[in-house]
Amino acid sequence: MPILDLYDHSGKRRNLAHFAAIASLAAVDGDVNSYEMKLLERFANKLDISEADFKEVMKTPTKYAIDPQNSSKERLERLFDLFKIIFADNEVDDDEMVLLKKYAIGLGYPSDKADKIIGKSIAIFSGRIDFDDYLYMINK
Repeated sequence: MPILDLYDHSGKRRNLAHFAAIASLAAVDGDVNSYEMKLLERFANKLDISEADFKEVMKTPTKYAIDPQNSSKERLERLFDLFKIIFADNEVDDDEMVLLKKYAIGLGYPSDKADKIIGKSIAIFSGRIDFDDYLYMINK
């Protein structure tokens, strides 16, 4: 097997695990609503998840382990994707917070750093940022 095939397999496995994390967050508050399903379908397309894998993940999303990313930017991108699915229904409930923290720690963030990133992300996604933070993000 060529080394390139091994790399490709690793990337697919990582994407499948990430998609499963997103699906488990979407389903944590009960049924997946139509907007969440549309987002999941877009994530599946973005992450190159086959229809068969999509169906399997939707049956048992917690079956897949978190596969941490090497770079800080990639870890933040994974968390960003999770926040997009969580805020699909415009609220974050306690079960989602627990899973978010577990996922952030699974990605390699220490507990205190995970709390800070989650807190800032919730402020950003819920629109509760002050003007100075908004100005910084716009100018950065």
